[in-house]
Amino acid sequence: MTVEVSAFLIAGLIVAVIAVFTVLRAVRIVPQARARNVERLGRYHRTLQPGLNVVVPYIDRVYPPIDLREQVVSFKPQPVITEDNLVVEIDTVIYFQVTDPRAAAYEIANFLQAVEQLTVTTLRNVVGSMDLEKTLTSRDTINNQLRGVLDEATGKWGLRVNRVEIKAIDPPQSIKDAMEKQMRAERDKRAAILGAEGQRQAQILTAEGDKQSAVLRAEGNRTAEILKAEGQSRAIDEVFQAVHRNDPDPKLLAYQYLQTLPQLAQGEGSTFWVIPSEVTSALQGISRAFGEALPQSPATRERTHDDKAAVDAAGDTVQAAEAAAEALADAAKAGSAASGTRPPAGPR
Repeated sequence: MTVEVSAFLIAGLIVAVIAVFTVLRAVRIVPQARARNVERLGRYHRTLQPGLNVVVPYIDRVYPPIDLREQVVSFKPQPVITEDNLVVEIDTVIYFQVTDPRAAAYEIANFLQAVEQLTVTTLRNVVGSMDLEKTLTSRDTINNQLRGVLDEATGKWGLRVNRVEIKAIDPPQSIKDAMEKQMRAERDKRAAILGAEGQRQAQILTAEGDKQSAVLRAEGNRTAEILKAEGQSRAIDEVFQAVHRNDPDPKLLAYQYLQTLPQLAQGEGSTFWVIPSEVTSALQGISRAFGEALPQSPATRERTHDDKAAVDAAGDTVQAAEAAAEALADAAKAGSAASGTRPPAGPR
């Protein structure tokens, strides 16, 4: 009896374990943004969607989940030959997304490897038609061509290529050195051009400043000369008008002549000079003029109350004439002593 109970208990446990295992195989939970293909008796049956799914155990076969999110794959640098026979290393990055889990599982064995190889072959075809300089400056063109070719080829695989980016283009070290020298030469050239332009502009500005300064200086000199000439003209006019208003006689002119002679003798180069014979007659005329009574001019008759002052002035003038005569005689003696000649004593 005990043996029978133990056998029934063991059989019940085995059935319970089988039932639990069967339930577990029948219930499948798929995470969000994932998909799992199901085969029934070796043939594709359906694709499990995210959430709770029930399958037929022991008949349906559920494959590993496929990620439906956008994926980023960076491939190792690939050697590519340009049109001018230079080998460059190009590193690419691809952004793709699985849109059809069934096609991704059954249309191609390994879609990631297929995308990598297709990228390499397309990149070589595109870059092979460009030289090095165009390759380095045409990344957008290369990206667009790669994306177009990959998107068209991977459509039947259930993939969508969103973006293709070239991460790096590495030319040979010798080409890098040559490019660096070229860039240095270009920078030196631009610096020399800028320096020459700056020097030329500075010279132009300096010349313009000198020109304006010379023009302004010439205008100032012209204005000063004009003002000076106007002042001299006014002075001459005033003297001329004053002379004509006072009506001078020859005696006054002879006195002015005598006042000028000592100034001629004071010059540094006046080692020899001749006293004209008219000097003696001029002195005699002045002496007679100041010894006689001075006639009254119209201005003197109008100012009768200044007669005493006029007489004093006349006396001072006589003294001045005598002093001038003595100075003239001293100057004549000094001139004759310097030149070794005797000045004439009077008119011949």
